Amino acid sequence: MTESSISMPDVCSPNEFRSLMSEFPSGVAIVTTLDDERRPWGMTCSALCSLTPNPPTLLVCLRAESPTLDAILRRGTFAVNLLHGGAQSVAELFSSRMSVPERFESVDWSAGPSGPHLTRHAHAIADCRVARTADGDSHLVLFGRVGGVTQRRGHAPLLYGRRRYHTWPQ
Repeated sequence: MTESSISMPDVCSPNEFRSLMSEFPSGVAIVTTLDDERRPWGMTCSALCSLTPNPPTLLVCLRAESPTLDAILRRGTFAVNLLHGGAQSVAELFSSRMSVPERFESVDWSAGPSGPHLTRHAHAIADCRVARTADGDSHLVLFGRVGGVTQRRGHAPLLYGRRRYHTWPQ
Protein backbone atom coordinates (compact mmCIF):
# COMPACT_ATOMS: atom_id res chain seq x y z
CA MET A 1 0.00 0.00 0.00
CA THR A 2 1.38 3.41 -0.89
CA GLU A 3 0.71 6.68 0.89
CA SER A 4 -1.28 7.97 -2.05
CA SER A 5 -3.71 5.04 -1.81
CA ILE A 6 -4.66 5.78 1.82
CA SER A 7 -7.95 7.62 2.01
CA MET A 8 -8.52 9.80 5.04
CA PRO A 9 -11.71 11.75 5.67
CA ASP A 10 -11.36 15.54 5.86
CA VAL A 11 -12.92 15.75 9.30
CA CYS A 12 -14.79 13.53 11.75
CA SER A 13 -18.20 14.51 13.11
CA PRO A 14 -18.41 16.64 16.27
CA ASN A 15 -19.98 13.67 18.11
CA GLU A 16 -17.12 11.35 17.07
CA PHE A 17 -14.62 13.95 18.25
CA ARG A 18 -16.37 14.43 21.62
CA SER A 19 -16.43 10.65 22.07
CA LEU A 20 -12.72 10.41 21.31
CA MET A 21 -11.79 13.19 23.72
CA SER A 22 -13.95 11.72 26.49
CA GLU A 23 -11.48 8.83 26.49
CA PHE A 24 -8.68 11.23 27.48
CA PRO A 25 -9.22 12.10 31.14
CA SER A 26 -7.89 15.40 32.36
CA GLY A 27 -7.71 17.47 35.49
CA VAL A 28 -10.42 20.03 36.12
CA ALA A 29 -9.63 23.71 36.50
CA ILE A 30 -11.55 26.92 36.91
CA VAL A 31 -9.98 29.83 35.07
CA THR A 32 -10.71 33.15 36.78
CA THR A 33 -10.03 36.85 36.37
CA LEU A 34 -11.32 40.23 37.48
CA ASP A 35 -12.74 42.80 35.08
CA ASP A 36 -12.02 46.55 35.06
CA GLU A 37 -14.58 47.08 37.85
CA ARG A 38 -12.94 44.30 39.92
CA ARG A 39 -15.92 41.95 39.36
CA PRO A 40 -14.95 38.25 39.31
CA TRP A 41 -15.31 36.10 36.20
CA GLY A 42 -14.64 32.39 35.81
CA MET A 43 -15.40 29.19 33.98
CA THR A 44 -14.62 25.48 34.22
CA CYS A 45 -11.88 24.42 31.84
CA SER A 46 -10.43 21.00 31.06
CA ALA A 47 -8.51 22.20 27.98
CA LEU A 48 -5.31 22.98 29.86
CA CYS A 49 -1.76 21.77 29.40
CA SER A 50 1.82 22.68 30.19
CA LEU A 51 3.93 24.13 27.39
CA THR A 52 7.41 24.75 28.77
CA PRO A 53 9.09 25.10 32.17
CA ASN A 54 11.49 27.80 30.94
CA PRO A 55 9.89 30.28 30.93
CA PRO A 56 7.04 28.61 32.84
CA THR A 57 4.13 28.67 30.38
CA LEU A 58 0.81 26.86 30.16
CA LEU A 59 -1.99 26.81 27.61
CA VAL A 60 -5.71 27.19 28.22
CA CYS A 61 -8.39 27.10 25.53
CA LEU A 62 -11.55 29.13 26.11
CA ARG A 63 -14.67 29.60 24.00
CA ALA A 64 -14.23 32.65 21.76
CA GLU A 65 -17.57 34.17 22.87
CA SER A 66 -16.93 33.63 26.60
CA PRO A 67 -17.36 36.72 28.80
CA THR A 68 -14.59 35.30 31.01
CA LEU A 69 -12.25 35.31 28.01
CA ASP A 70 -13.24 38.89 27.21
CA ALA A 71 -12.39 39.97 30.77
CA ILE A 72 -9.04 38.09 30.62
CA LEU A 73 -8.07 39.78 27.37
CA ARG A 74 -8.95 43.22 28.76
CA ARG A 75 -7.04 42.66 32.01
CA GLY A 76 -4.18 40.56 30.65
CA THR A 77 -4.08 38.19 33.64
CA PHE A 78 -5.86 35.08 34.88
CA ALA A 79 -5.65 32.43 37.59
CA VAL A 80 -5.85 28.70 36.99
CA ASN A 81 -7.48 26.97 39.97
CA LEU A 82 -6.82 23.19 39.85
CA LEU A 83 -9.73 21.60 41.69
CA HIS A 84 -9.44 18.87 44.29
CA GLY A 85 -11.65 15.80 44.48
CA GLY A 86 -14.14 17.40 46.85
CA ALA A 87 -14.93 20.23 44.43
CA GLN A 88 -17.12 18.50 41.83
CA SER A 89 -20.10 20.72 42.70
CA VAL A 90 -17.94 23.81 42.09
CA ALA A 91 -16.81 22.44 38.71
CA GLU A 92 -20.45 21.89 37.78
CA LEU A 93 -21.44 25.35 39.04
CA PHE A 94 -18.79 27.08 36.91
CA SER A 95 -19.72 25.06 33.83
CA SER A 96 -23.42 25.90 34.15
CA ARG A 97 -25.38 28.63 32.42
CA MET A 98 -25.85 30.40 35.77
CA SER A 99 -24.78 34.04 35.66
CA VAL A 100 -21.20 34.63 36.69
CA PRO A 101 -21.94 36.89 39.70
CA GLU A 102 -24.17 34.18 41.17
CA ARG A 103 -21.36 31.65 40.81
CA PHE A 104 -18.99 33.70 42.93
CA GLU A 105 -21.70 34.33 45.54
CA SER A 106 -21.88 30.53 45.98
CA VAL A 107 -18.18 29.88 46.69
CA ASP A 108 -15.46 31.19 48.97
CA TRP A 109 -12.79 33.10 47.07
CA SER A 110 -10.09 35.65 47.65
CA ALA A 111 -8.50 38.14 45.28
CA GLY A 112 -5.19 36.82 43.98
CA PRO A 113 -2.64 38.82 41.98
CA SER A 114 -4.05 37.65 38.63
CA GLY A 115 -7.63 36.65 39.46
CA PRO A 116 -9.83 35.06 42.10
CA HIS A 117 -8.34 32.17 44.06
CA LEU A 118 -10.80 29.43 44.99
CA THR A 119 -8.68 28.46 47.98
CA ARG A 120 -11.15 26.01 49.59
CA HIS A 121 -11.74 24.15 46.33
CA ALA A 122 -8.34 24.21 44.63
CA HIS A 123 -5.31 22.10 45.53
CA ALA A 124 -3.05 24.26 43.33
CA ILE A 125 -3.35 27.71 41.77
CA ALA A 126 -1.25 29.34 39.06
CA ASP A 127 -1.22 33.11 38.61
CA CYS A 128 -0.70 33.88 34.92
CA ARG A 129 -0.10 36.77 32.57
CA VAL A 130 -1.28 36.46 28.96
CA ALA A 131 1.91 36.10 26.92
CA ARG A 132 0.13 35.68 23.58
CA THR A 133 -2.93 34.12 21.97
CA ALA A 134 -3.66 31.87 19.00
CA ASP A 135 -6.84 31.41 17.00
CA GLY A 136 -8.52 28.04 17.50
CA ASP A 137 -11.65 28.64 15.43
CA SER A 138 -14.45 28.43 18.04
CA HIS A 139 -11.88 28.82 20.84
CA LEU A 140 -8.93 31.05 21.63
CA VAL A 141 -5.69 29.55 22.92
CA LEU A 142 -4.14 31.60 25.72
CA PHE A 143 -0.43 31.22 26.44
CA GLY A 144 -0.15 31.96 30.15
CA ARG A 145 3.20 32.93 31.64
CA VAL A 146 3.10 31.56 35.19
CA GLY A 147 4.24 34.14 37.71
CA GLY A 148 3.32 32.42 40.95
CA VAL A 149 2.09 29.08 42.24
CA THR A 150 0.12 28.27 45.40
CA GLN A 151 -0.20 24.63 46.46
CA ARG A 152 -2.13 22.85 49.21
CA ARG A 153 -0.77 19.40 49.92
CA GLY A 154 -2.96 16.49 50.94
CA HIS A 155 -5.71 16.91 48.36
CA ALA A 156 -6.32 14.52 45.47
CA PRO A 157 -7.03 16.13 42.07
CA LEU A 158 -10.48 16.14 40.49
CA LEU A 159 -10.48 14.43 37.08
CA TYR A 160 -12.97 14.38 34.22
CA GLY A 161 -13.19 11.58 31.65
CA ARG A 162 -15.82 9.43 29.97
CA ARG A 163 -18.24 12.25 30.77
CA ARG A 164 -17.92 11.67 34.53
CA TYR A 165 -15.97 13.17 37.40
CA HIS A 166 -13.47 11.06 39.30
CA THR A 167 -10.94 11.61 42.04
CA TRP A 168 -7.33 10.57 41.75
CA PRO A 169 -6.71 7.83 44.35
CA GLN A 170 -4.37 8.84 47.18
